[in-house]
Amino acid sequence: MIPVWWDRMLEPEAESDSRLSSIRRGWTPTCRVHFCIHAVFRHQVQLADPKQVTQDGAGLYDGLPQEPASPLSLFVPPSPSHSGPFGSQCVPEPGRRSRVVVGSRHPKLAVQSFPHVVDVTHYEDAVGKANVVFLAIRREHYSALWDLKHLMEGKVIVDVSNNRRINQYPESNAEYLASLLPNSVVVKGFNVISAWAMQQSCPKDASKQVFICSDSVEARQLIMELARQLQFQPVDMGPLSSSRDIENISLRLFPGWKGPFLTAVALSILFFAYSFVRDIIHPYVKHKQSDFYKIPIEIVNRTLPAVAITLLALVYLVGQMAAAHQLYYGTKYRHFPPWLEGWLQSRKQLGLISFFLAAVHLLYSLSLPLRRSERFLLLNTASQQVRANVENYWNEEEVWRVEMYVSFGIMSFGLLALLAVSSIPSISSSLNWREFSFIQSTLGYVALVIATLHGLLFGWKRAFEEEAYRFYLPPSFVVSLALPVCVILGKVLTLLPCVAYKLHQIRKGLDTNMYKCQRLEPVGSATNVSPERVTIM
Repeated sequence: MIPVWWDRMLEPEAESDSRLSSIRRGWTPTCRVHFCIHAVFRHQVQLADPKQVTQDGAGLYDGLPQEPASPLSLFVPPSPSHSGPFGSQCVPEPGRRSRVVVGSRHPKLAVQSFPHVVDVTHYEDAVGKANVVFLAIRREHYSALWDLKHLMEGKVIVDVSNNRRINQYPESNAEYLASLLPNSVVVKGFNVISAWAMQQSCPKDASKQVFICSDSVEARQLIMELARQLQFQPVDMGPLSSSRDIENISLRLFPGWKGPFLTAVALSILFFAYSFVRDIIHPYVKHKQSDFYKIPIEIVNRTLPAVAITLLALVYLVGQMAAAHQLYYGTKYRHFPPWLEGWLQSRKQLGLISFFLAAVHLLYSLSLPLRRSERFLLLNTASQQVRANVENYWNEEEVWRVEMYVSFGIMSFGLLALLAVSSIPSISSSLNWREFSFIQSTLGYVALVIATLHGLLFGWKRAFEEEAYRFYLPPSFVVSLALPVCVILGKVLTLLPCVAYKLHQIRKGLDTNMYKCQRLEPVGSATNVSPERVTIM
């Protein structure tokens, strides 16, 4: 095993940025050692602490150290050519104020893989000199720590392991490790940070949060300060019992996207089948006309906008339903039903999927003139015009209709793009609540209105033509615009002075319910306060 440490864990402020940046970068490009991970091996990183650690965690952290600290150690497998990616990225770069020592079962073999300035020794010596240990081994290999148990007494053990499945064991890895090492202080953290993020000189916004929990407040403060020095954003999760939730974070696959995604898939299947029956099956049954070539482009391009505008309408429909719930009960303190609360929490995902489908619809529409079938149709139209001896086919009404519906489509897509960009965490965090509410609520309704006008101009008079109702089914745009029109009418209703005033008073705290709530502050999660705005009591 190969431990690595340097003689100063936290440099003074003038040099901390450059020194700690080199920790993540690892070795210089000319001498970087690349390793591969093996399940049968174990490795751990030990970071030094300026004070001696006691069993109950007292005296772990008392500000930045001003004197040289204890060493940092990194454990890798006996072979000098094998190590996990997390451990290898924690290897510090030797510098003017650092001293790197590598410990291994085979020092003579390991020394060939490291710069000449690195000392090689046995790993037991490194463990005894470090106060903070980063343990980067899997749970099934915790038994290998038995030989080092006496060396880890009174030290802070940071568990960075993850499981392969959510709630794989009855207890979390950190809690199990604490039971194996009762004389050590176990901290859970850094398990949601990838080796790639550790390598970056400036971590990306999506990789900055580090969730840390421990039963020792001092140990949490120590590791959180270390995370800040590494330019991460530590989040205090409280006692070690929260480690199960922290370990499950990296195993969840888009937990908030399941419902919106399934909704989009269901709507896509519904509208695709509807268009297929009207535009493919009906001509084949009635006129023996084969239009199956329209499936890849035309049918899909009719499905995409229908699903996109329906999802956008669902984003704002739930807000009106929440407002109706508050008006009906005369209070904002009554809990929303679980299905309504989940719907409120899925508005961002529904809006982003709507924007994605609208963008794909735009690409499909731009590709329509490139099809061979479109060229043949154009030639046939020109041939019919020549045979009919018609010099000018200009239709003023049709020209204005197409110009307007294309213009409204571009405007609605631009507003959807603005809504999508403003939902990015780095953008939304730079906006105050009034700005964010104006973009997401006011401009969102404007986008819905313009998109609805785009669909109405596309259909124009066909909704009133008898031949447009194939199999007695209305055109696709009529079905897709039914919900957006209802949402727009509902918004107009809530803007009426009598309704808007009462709703405003309720959201300010007025309770008109005959069964008065005993508490004046909102009960439950923040989503129960207001579907659009938050009232701070």
